Amino acid sequence: MKQDDFQYAIENTQVILAPEQKIATFGTTSFRFYLISELMDRVNEVRVRDGRIHADRPQILTPDHFSRLLLEGFGEKAERYAEQLRERAQNFAVLRYGFQFRKTDVTEQMFRDPIESVIERTKSYVQHRDDHLSAVIQGVDDAWEVCLLKFTVDMIERSSGGNLGDFRKRGLI
Repeated sequence: MKQDDFQYAIENTQVILAPEQKIATFGTTSFRFYLISELMDRVNEVRVRDGRIHADRPQILTPDHFSRLLLEGFGEKAERYAEQLRERAQNFAVLRYGFQFRKTDVTEQMFRDPIESVIERTKSYVQHRDDHLSAVIQGVDDAWEVCLLKFTVDMIERSSGGNLGDFRKRGLI
């Protein structure tokens, strides 16, 4: 995949219906996705991929832990610098999110309809099922995995503020 293809996929990823819930702070979260894409070389041929993304609970990386991760394979001078960072950054913490994407969970269906019709039917289906952990995403067929990763990054951004607040309430950061 060329850089232009990658950028095109990112720019053409649109979340039609986002999950109502965010990534859970103290447990795993499983999102169901419906990724809809039009085949580039065929008119009114649309693919819908249905699958799951599993988000592990966010982990707090403290300055001590974070600097140990950074120091792997470095020498004594780097260790001294990391020690200075630890001393200055007592209130510094990073959240680490983990996702597992299992391709075995993905199914595909082909439709011979305009993409707008497929999007509306899929959105209506999800809304009527009242599934708060489902997303409907429009993306690029050849780079659909990039579109899915863009969705996961957006979910992290939407969730991180609430996750940090939950950790603070429990006195963990």
